[in-house]
Amino acid sequence: MKYRHLFGPVPSRRLGLSLGVDLVPHKTCTLDCVYCECGETTNLTINREEFVPIEDVVAELEHYLASKPDLDYITFSGSGEPTLHSGLGTIVDYIKENYPDYKVCLLTNGTLFTEPAVRKEVLKTDLIIPSLDAACSDAFNQINRPYEKLNCNEIIGGLVSLRHEYKGLMIIEVLIVPGINDTPQALELLKEALEKIGPDLVQIGTLDRPGTEEWVEAAPEEKLQEIADYLGNAELIGAFKPQHKVSSIKGLQSNRILNTLRRRPCTVSDLQQALNLRPAEIQKYLNLLQSRGAIESEKRKRGTFFKVKTNAPPTEES
Repeated sequence: MKYRHLFGPVPSRRLGLSLGVDLVPHKTCTLDCVYCECGETTNLTINREEFVPIEDVVAELEHYLASKPDLDYITFSGSGEPTLHSGLGTIVDYIKENYPDYKVCLLTNGTLFTEPAVRKEVLKTDLIIPSLDAACSDAFNQINRPYEKLNCNEIIGGLVSLRHEYKGLMIIEVLIVPGINDTPQALELLKEALEKIGPDLVQIGTLDRPGTEEWVEAAPEEKLQEIADYLGNAELIGAFKPQHKVSSIKGLQSNRILNTLRRRPCTVSDLQQALNLRPAEIQKYLNLLQSRGAIESEKRKRGTFFKVKTNAPPTEES
């Protein structure tokens, strides 16, 4: 079967070996974040739809999981906001009812948890990782560039409601953009919001690969640690450390990507056309290869190009 809505499994620094489930077209989202690795949002919306047929996603899951693959998570993520798909709850229920041994994770920007129906749909997941980069409107608008009807305080209220209803693990991710959400006032408001929500853990990160806007810079690790200490119950998102299972990833797609880049520098779009892979899947492997020091990126007029580094160390797939 040719998978159109599943990708991977791919190695994740937080989730181990994760089978991705992509439910919305690239790039459909409620936000247009300045740091997004998937690029600029082309369909900025808060309207939930059945963007891809539920039965098609279920058929792919049934086919893939029939062989009982060794996975750490089945993860709803990809090239847009998963909660925009109106059938998310149906697909979660299908997985938990038919494949209860697999853990289910949702990566989300958390903007639609203001809706009780959306919260109800995700209650059977094992792990939810919402992002919350700012608790004040100015910083939220500058960093996340939301759909016009979204309100920062209402989003925080939705996360508070979810925490009260949800029995699984919740980890909130905060991405620091220097000069915007790392000011004393911004951090004070963020700390107050996180205390209201009460997640199991807060993870602090910064841009470590090309984002949507060139002006976005990475925050120094020392600054990130100061922020983590201030917020409390927080840790830094560490560099990716591949696990032993990574070498058994189906198809060894990272090797295909590396071999392509050895011939010429490519953008994600170039690799998508050459290898017939989904953008979110390509980006995961690019992240892995960058973490190993095998490739580097360079922004040019046509986009961000990835290329093999000179004197790069050998990879496990080589």
